[in-house]
Amino acid sequence: MINKTTTMDRRSFLASAALAAVVAAAPRGIVSAQRKPNIIYILADDLGWGDLGCYGQKEIKTPVLDRMAAEGMRFFNHYSGSTVCAPCRATLMTGRHTGNLRTTGQGQSLLPEDVTVAEVLKEAGYATGVFGKWGLGQAGSEGVPNKQGFDEWFGFLHQGKAHFYYPPAVWENEREFPIPGNAEEKKEYIHDYFTDRALKFIRDKKNTPFFLYYASTIPHAELAAPEESIAPYRGKFVERPYEAVKSGSPDPHNPGFGYGSQPEPRAVFAGMVTRLDSDIGKIFALLKELDLDEDTIVFFGSDNGTHKEGGHDPAYFDSNGPLRGIKRDLYDGGIRTPFIVRWPGKIQAGSTNDHVSAFWDFLPTAAELSGGAAPGGIDGISYLPSMLGRMDQQRRHEYLYWEMGNKQAARKGKWKAVHYEFNKHPDGPIELFDLDKDIGETTDLAARFPEVAQEMLDILRKASNVNSKANGYTASGRQRR
Repeated sequence: MINKTTTMDRRSFLASAALAAVVAAAPRGIVSAQRKPNIIYILADDLGWGDLGCYGQKEIKTPVLDRMAAEGMRFFNHYSGSTVCAPCRATLMTGRHTGNLRTTGQGQSLLPEDVTVAEVLKEAGYATGVFGKWGLGQAGSEGVPNKQGFDEWFGFLHQGKAHFYYPPAVWENEREFPIPGNAEEKKEYIHDYFTDRALKFIRDKKNTPFFLYYASTIPHAELAAPEESIAPYRGKFVERPYEAVKSGSPDPHNPGFGYGSQPEPRAVFAGMVTRLDSDIGKIFALLKELDLDEDTIVFFGSDNGTHKEGGHDPAYFDSNGPLRGIKRDLYDGGIRTPFIVRWPGKIQAGSTNDHVSAFWDFLPTAAELSGGAAPGGIDGISYLPSMLGRMDQQRRHEYLYWEMGNKQAARKGKWKAVHYEFNKHPDGPIELFDLDKDIGETTDLAARFPEVAQEMLDILRKASNVNSKANGYTASGRQRR
């Protein structure tokens, strides 16, 4: 693994990156082009492995993303940074796994010394914008997008506010932005605002390299969509009406959030996914209209596995496909996600990728695409060589690691270990799975392969957030002095 003590502080990184940007006026290394590629990262919220047609979905229509896969590359071993919203977004922005974050739960906030992918790209000459759900800093904190490298920002700051689609207000840069139509009634679907802002950003920045982070809240609960999205699915499914708990306790599937009653949750969920797919189509159409299609690499993924909230029944749609578990689990159904990348003329159309990768790999990948420099001491490894079909140049992880609360997991090659209540039982037992033969993690092999189980337990101990703190590491992975 990378030596975390070599990590430079934020000021030093930005100074060295600025110098690198001057020296490297054009992309270098594996990417050769006259123009630095635009980079778009589209992140769905709680979309399961099996919710897209190109990953096996039969009932929900996703023609745009299916076409994106046909024109680009599907990944089959790509992992989120966590099994819930905030920490996974922190890994995406910082290039660090949850063993090297300040906290592994929903209370994430980026710090002044954190170096984000937006800062890396900004120093490489990119315009930067984020629209949708942030989740990495409250108003007035150092974690807000405008203090973490983004020129433009519009959306939900805190993930706890992003559970509803008709909010009375969101944030625009560092001021609150009211949504008048939602003050007393539900009139304006907030996802439409995010899409419109993303399209405007592309138009405004068409003459300069840009990084667009489009962080949709679809299909996170609550389940809600305009009628035109629900109508095509009404009557198609056997429905199980969802009745919110009206007194005493909130939503039994998601304590702390009281979602409204929903008579047709399956039709609404399907409509939400198809609406997101359609809006992504607007982005592709605009890229072609502006003659930016071949100059733009588009990433699409999901922040974690499918959910069981607000009336959604993942088993009905087979939302986790062949994987075990859902959101909040560290089995692969909670952390292995659909991931598609499209770059016409560079990435082979209709190709697939089995390279084992994760959210924290995006920062070094984006840095390599831009000709910029990634900060030292991160956990990520660029997966650009594998996307371009150059597997002989692709570096590989020693292991991947996840941690949330008292749960942790690791993957090394084909082996996957899951350890529950590790704070109480640091010496195990753990569960051990051979993902090459058992993608559904049905058969625990720890007793049959004790040497492998011990090796994986040693990895879990070494990588844990608890041990990082005990060894004197800060949120950014740097040793205190």
